[in-house]
Amino acid sequence: MNKKNIFQVFCAAAVAGLALTACNKSAPKMDETPAQTATAVTGEMRIAYIEVDSLMSQYKFCKDFTAILQKKSNNARNTLNQKGQKLQAAAANFQQKLSNNGFTSREQAESVQAALQRQQQDLQELQNRLGSELDAETAKYNAALRDSLQNFLKVYNKTKKYDLILSKAGDNILLADKKLDITVDVINGLNKRYKPAKADKK
Repeated sequence: MNKKNIFQVFCAAAVAGLALTACNKSAPKMDETPAQTATAVTGEMRIAYIEVDSLMSQYKFCKDFTAILQKKSNNARNTLNQKGQKLQAAAANFQQKLSNNGFTSREQAESVQAALQRQQQDLQELQNRLGSELDAETAKYNAALRDSLQNFLKVYNKTKKYDLILSKAGDNILLADKKLDITVDVINGLNKRYKPAKADKK
């Protein structure tokens, strides 16, 4: 399970099911506000949007959990690599002994071969289990991210009174006036109320 695959997994479901990506951008200052209050009036409708990429890279909750998931991914990969290397070495040793008639009997060779096959099966099962655990952690993270954003926006919108807040990821919104962008305002608000768990600080 490589780094690219891991990031594809945990960047898949957050912010109302949109694709998420992480990138390195400088975090906005807490007292920074959008250059202009976002207002779009179409009849009586007020519209704003949030840049998903910026949210993912600058919201402290996302950065903390990205680091946690990446650490778990690295640990799983290292464990699998170590066990895989041991299995490869054992298989090479078996093949060498077999070629050099190093076994005292056919039964002995078959017994060693069966043991290697069991190790290979165990390694595959371990890979599946670690992958499932990482998937479960990712789903938990994505659910928490959605709840965090939605709960914040409910409070935020009591005073802003937007009829529609869109999420902008990639080019899913082809054209939008920058004055409708409330990303910095939302990130500042989310970071201000974010309280990392003690376990996340370690």
